[in-house]
Amino acid sequence: MAATAPSESVFTYKGVDKKGNKIQGETKGVSSAIVKAQLRKKGIVPAQVKKKPKPLFGGGGKKIAPQDIAIFTRQMATMMKAGVPLVQSFDIVADGLENPSLRKLVLDIREDVSSGNSFASALAKQPKYFDDLFCNLVESGEQAGALETMLDRIATYKEKTEQMKAKIKKAMTYPIAVVVVAVVVTGILLVKVVPQFAETFSSFGAELPAFTQFVMNLSETVQEMWLIILIGMVAFVFVFLEAKKRSEAFAKICDRYILKVPIVGKIVYESIIARFARTLSTTFAAGVPLIDALDSVAGATGNKIFEETTHRVRDDVSTGIQMNTSMRATGQFPSMLLQMTAIGEESGALDDMLDKVAQFYEESVDNLVDNLTTLLEPMIMAVLGILIGGLMVAMYMPIFQIGQAV
Repeated sequence: MAATAPSESVFTYKGVDKKGNKIQGETKGVSSAIVKAQLRKKGIVPAQVKKKPKPLFGGGGKKIAPQDIAIFTRQMATMMKAGVPLVQSFDIVADGLENPSLRKLVLDIREDVSSGNSFASALAKQPKYFDDLFCNLVESGEQAGALETMLDRIATYKEKTEQMKAKIKKAMTYPIAVVVVAVVVTGILLVKVVPQFAETFSSFGAELPAFTQFVMNLSETVQEMWLIILIGMVAFVFVFLEAKKRSEAFAKICDRYILKVPIVGKIVYESIIARFARTLSTTFAAGVPLIDALDSVAGATGNKIFEETTHRVRDDVSTGIQMNTSMRATGQFPSMLLQMTAIGEESGALDDMLDKVAQFYEESVDNLVDNLTTLLEPMIMAVLGILIGGLMVAMYMPIFQIGQAV
């Protein structure tokens, strides 16, 4: 029976590098002795090496959000533009990070790079945080000898993308939160308040108004089946999300219909066009061939319909058809994008034209989200008033009738 290989642990170290500068960080190894030997090979004289204790309750820190990756990229771009060597840039950036999980990720990448791997290959080992587009752009920057410029472009791209996502979330979160609060408040009224009125009405001996009787029946149903209703709602959301994740056909149906939703559909559509233009501009400016750039763009659109459409455009471009001609034939893209793409292809400034399109639609999405929020506030207040007020009216109608009879 083969012996089991010893597992690696994380060790923290302090020491001095070849230039006499004090240095500290984290690395993986089987034992402290092996870690010391590894550090000496890298030109670091270890003064202290000890095993990093595991967190008491398992956690390991906050999750790494896409916004964290955007900040990391911007900081790396700033360091490299200032002339700081790549490995030292990792140390400086890691020291300033408050999120332990992100700090560990940066130090892991640093270890890979300092052991001789390229920056792009080190990033490729972390696919959860760095997608193919990110890695390909970094690789292009390394090969062209312009990594700092490429990191600056990637940082701008990530910042713009995350700002766009934040705007869309803002547009969606507010009404959803209000609807959830309305459902919770209504549930509490049906379970706790309406039964109190029911006890009072039982002594009236008269037939209740139809609306009041409907609310009473609804209250009884909710009291008896509240757990089933709650589990059903949670199960529905879970099944919906899983089906969208696992079934491409179902995801395509959802993505098609969300584009047809009034107001919200326009916001989603214009954000897709902005992402399309921004991603294609960034990749094309980085020197990525157009066909490969369209491959990256397809996944970045975030919509199955446009992903399929972009793949169709890529196939047409690979046969020699101009991109603007293929895009026009799909019927999915707005006139402004088509015209600017045509001008860009004719003038040889496609990346600049696409960048202008991206800026236009990003600003348009900002305005649409602000208008949507302004429009929704009175509508939501009206719905809440009708919902809560309707329950109250239903409960007081029998009392009003008795008062009139007296």
